Amino acid sequence: MPEPPTTSAPSAPHPRDWLDATGAPVAVPASVRELLEHLASLPRAPGSPGEAEAAQLFADRLATAGADVEVESAIFQEGYAGPIGALCGLATLTGLLGRRGRRRRLSTAVAALAAVGIADDVSNGARFVRGLRAPRATQNVVARIGAPEAERTLVILAHHDAAPTGRVFDDRAQHWAGQRFTGIIERMDTGLPLWWAVLAGPLLTLAGLLSGRRRLITFGTILSALDTAAFADIATSPTVPGANDNLSALAVQLALAERLRAEPVAGLSVLLVSCGAEEVIQGGIYSFAARHFPTLDRSRTWVLNLDTVGSPELVLLEGEGAIVMEDYHHRPFRDLVCRVADTAGAPIRRGLRARNSTDAVIASRAGYPTATLVSVDRFKALSNYHQLSDTAANVHWRTVAHAVLVCEQVARELAANLWLS
Repeated sequence: MPEPPTTSAPSAPHPRDWLDATGAPVAVPASVRELLEHLASLPRAPGSPGEAEAAQLFADRLATAGADVEVESAIFQEGYAGPIGALCGLATLTGLLGRRGRRRRLSTAVAALAAVGIADDVSNGARFVRGLRAPRATQNVVARIGAPEAERTLVILAHHDAAPTGRVFDDRAQHWAGQRFTGIIERMDTGLPLWWAVLAGPLLTLAGLLSGRRRLITFGTILSALDTAAFADIATSPTVPGANDNLSALAVQLALAERLRAEPVAGLSVLLVSCGAEEVIQGGIYSFAARHFPTLDRSRTWVLNLDTVGSPELVLLEGEGAIVMEDYHHRPFRDLVCRVADTAGAPIRRGLRARNSTDAVIASRAGYPTATLVSVDRFKALSNYHQLSDTAANVHWRTVAHAVLVCEQVARELAANLWLS
């Protein structure tokens, strides 16, 4: 295990000074670059020792930058590949039994349970399947900059854990389609509903069992079996370095902390929050919400989520939804983010909606004005998403610099504009 770098945080250059006239990185703060490179070397699976080490190292860096930091204990329900794969396996078994005419009523009930369980889990519902397992420990890093008694608060969310890879994340087919169907890709501003394909297996099996159509049962069983194999592959695959997803966001948070130390903002409390276990489809964010939401006034608190901001083009998402699309609460805040980005000269694309799930959905459902910054390549894909190539060398520092600039300007606008409420 490499030793953590010991360089103390220097004075923070303006994000515009990170790049030369061609956009090449020339003055990225050493503290920011070293943080990303070092944390990318740690295996940070949710709930792992590497994730805990990353949380402490990040907290130490934020403290060096002048923030008041606490590493908070949190819990999460183990999820994603294991439980969803098990539900797909159940749907496969019920399809096999139902196709042979055995235990038709039981098979119908189990297929319905599998479909409901998958939709509930990936949509951040009650998650009754996860409740069958004991919760696990993770850590949230919570840092405060500015006066704690300030009436207004900006919460900037990120996460420090990393995802497993798997064959399903191979992006060569997506790039092939993007190169040959450029017009279609350009017109699509909402991601493909990939979770629908997972849900389709048990739903088709259920429809076949209810109607007595064996072809539907067969098709649903095959889909469920393929999904079971895909999730088993994910569950046994190595953890990615996660430099873009989501250490790029931690780099933004650290750079912002250094910027606000160099040029403080009055009248606003900024919470830099990095949650653990996000890659299980939301984990540590629930503990943060339970602990902090009761003290954060919804009329004076804004949430800006950062997730994977190291691809070539910075994007403001309008909403997200694995099964059903949900636009984030309070569009005027998204308008404000784009307005200050334009004023600051940081190009930002909007109008896109994601079929992935981020911690932002928890804040949005709680009624906080919420926005999410991500980044995409020319095919509207997250660069190196859940792949072993998601390394520090492949991060686009220009986009990271733009994200820092946007976050800083949003903070200064919220502090200075008294008309906002």
